[in-house]
Amino acid sequence: MKPIDERDIRPSFVNCSKGEAKRLKIPAGLDDLPWPDLDFLGWRDPGAPERAYLVAEHDDRLVGIALRAASAGARGFTARSICSLCLTTRTGGGVVLMSARRTGAAGRGGNSVGQYLCSDLACSLYIRGRKQSAGGAVDESLSCEQKIARARSNLDAFLARVTG
Repeated sequence: MKPIDERDIRPSFVNCSKGEAKRLKIPAGLDDLPWPDLDFLGWRDPGAPERAYLVAEHDDRLVGIALRAASAGARGFTARSICSLCLTTRTGGGVVLMSARRTGAAGRGGNSVGQYLCSDLACSLYIRGRKQSAGGAVDESLSCEQKIARARSNLDAFLARVTG
């Protein structure tokens, strides 16, 4: 992903109002992120942990979506889950159901799309081995490049469901 800043991020949001996009908390340290290793920028709001945000290139433009993380509920700390984007296995709430309000009339009608995602939205780093999961790695014969392509395809499909 090419480096982006606040001027790029705020106007990219497609499933929230301009006022909501203006008020959302942009992550600190954008200049220090490993941009070449990121397929998307994802972060949680430290002041409101149920809020998360994802910004990615989709259909030749930058698309940001606001997400809402489901509460962990009664799941135990040993439960294993798998992220539907990067297919990383995680334990202890490392994967959560996140929902995004759909765009347009569907979103105004209350429709949303859900996806199980890494709770820290660090999928790109798990794929590349820059971050390790406590859940252990799935033994796959795919190369790193193939895993990246799969994750990007999964992300594009999710974004298409939100924006379509």
